[in-house]
Amino acid sequence: MRVFLIVLDSFGIGEMPDAAAYGDEGSDTYGHICERTGMRLENMIALGLNNIQGVRGKKFANGVTLFPAAVPQGAYARLAEKTPAKDTTAGHYEIAGLVLAHPYRVFQKFPSEVVRALEERTGVSFLGNEAASGTEIIQRLGEEHRRTGRPILYTSQDSVMQIAADTSVIPLEKLYSICEEARALMTGDLAVGRVIARPFVREGGKFVRTEDRKDFALEPPGRTLLDDLYAAGVRVTAVGKIKDIFCGRGISESVHTGNNEEGIAATLSLADGAQDGFIFVNLVDTDMLYGHRNDPEGYARALLRFDDALPLLRRKLREDDVLIVTADHGCDPTTPSTDHSREYVPLIICGDRVAPVDLGTLAGFDHIALFVRACFSLGADGEIYDRVMRR
Repeated sequence: MRVFLIVLDSFGIGEMPDAAAYGDEGSDTYGHICERTGMRLENMIALGLNNIQGVRGKKFANGVTLFPAAVPQGAYARLAEKTPAKDTTAGHYEIAGLVLAHPYRVFQKFPSEVVRALEERTGVSFLGNEAASGTEIIQRLGEEHRRTGRPILYTSQDSVMQIAADTSVIPLEKLYSICEEARALMTGDLAVGRVIARPFVREGGKFVRTEDRKDFALEPPGRTLLDDLYAAGVRVTAVGKIKDIFCGRGISESVHTGNNEEGIAATLSLADGAQDGFIFVNLVDTDMLYGHRNDPEGYARALLRFDDALPLLRRKLREDDVLIVTADHGCDPTTPSTDHSREYVPLIICGDRVAPVDLGTLAGFDHIALFVRACFSLGADGEIYDRVMRR
């Protein structure tokens, strides 16, 4: 059999009860995009997206209403994150069954002694050292960077250290080597989930990020679903940034993608193949290009493109295949913040053997890992598998 797990990066469906503690009270990525743009994800709605608890029948002041499907075609649930975080690494770890008691650190700026140590390691000095939007900071500091040759150092409300450089000033491999030194430094008490290389170029009078981004993550601090599947001889295929998030661990094959279009194409191609196994996909544009840039219209277009591809993917599924669609956190593009938001995420499961069941609200993204393990006969999962899968 095959299980396809697709993460629509940052596709939250409404604030969690503790959202105010994260500065995210009122966030609702899906609902507010619908309210702002009138978007209707017909194929995901048919599977049960608008039937999910907390989404079903939600009505906004402008009259937009999230009408449920009369007869949903899939199983569906609302998932609440256990890890006290709202970042990509923690979200994906929890999806893969690894719940962090203490999430990686978030910085507003990096301590001066850390910056000095990194400059000594790399032989460069940095601009910036602040929490900022990546697209905004390269416009603001790009010219100074080109003039001085100093890379731009910044962070966000995520657990990340990001280093940006124009590749005509600092070649790509040099930028990667700087990030490798940063990764070696940012461990222990300083550990951040990811160090991210952010190359950019100048085009048409402005600075534009390229698709050569590279993530340098810490190895997961415990066993994950990927480790267990790989050890059991199940082929694990990663699409998009999954390999970077898990440091390649527990992965048989990885397909690099530069954007959602490539990620969707890769997933459809894998669905055409004969190989059994687990296919773990991240579609990042919703988060990287639109959530962080407060662009609800762009976010809506990216979701609609995936929704349009969904029927074709479903037609390619074999009788015993399962398709899962979920998210790792929120990133409401209609709020003043450009950072991730603490939200519930959707869980949609479909396939010929999947019964259309309302699973309610489940505590923990790790229910997904339990379900996938059960699909491959690696463990029982009474919460989902026994309720969803037809014998």
